[in-house]
Amino acid sequence: MTSISIIGAGNLGAAIAGIAAKAGANVQVLARDPEKAATVAAPLGAESGRLGDALSGEIVVLAVPYPAVDDVLRTYSAELAGRTIVDVTNPVDFDTFDGLAVPADSSAARIIQDAVPEASVVKAFNTNFGATLATGVAGSLPTTVLVAGDSAAAKQAVVDFVVAGGLRAVDAGSLTRARELEALGFLQITLAAAEKTPWTGGFALIG
Repeated sequence: MTSISIIGAGNLGAAIAGIAAKAGANVQVLARDPEKAATVAAPLGAESGRLGDALSGEIVVLAVPYPAVDDVLRTYSAELAGRTIVDVTNPVDFDTFDGLAVPADSSAARIIQDAVPEASVVKAFNTNFGATLATGVAGSLPTTVLVAGDSAAAKQAVVDFVVAGGLRAVDAGSLTRARELEALGFLQITLAAAEKTPWTGGFALIG
């Protein structure tokens, strides 16, 4: 049975924890606020704890804002080798709200992979709002999770738990495609922030 550690107990972290639990995985939820982690974990029968507690998951989901990633990687520098890291972040430049805060030829996922070369980084969930992950639908269509990474085995592990959790998953290619996924996620955020699309909706994939 797959074991999944989710770092972060916000809307995305809670939704992904629900998907993982529905898939039958052993789930751990960690957050700076252990009470918030417990609130997410308890209804799912999952383990909870504080950021810094030992990781139990083979798959580690970074469901935190991009600026918090460096601290998470420092905290778990000795534990991440050999694990699959799922990066859900969108590195929005919040100073300008007009672009991404990573080099044009890179991505948040690539930066994480370079920082933890002995782990396998997978980009996923960043083009989905928490509401569509929790309900399993985007409008009238099934929620689709786009997955990118360089390790076929790591990608398949993520695809497997997403599908087992009741959602669609599509392999979007190598980790290089994370740049396009982050741009898509940024566009979706700006549209919702401008009230042109709802935070309960989002992009859907036909076919």
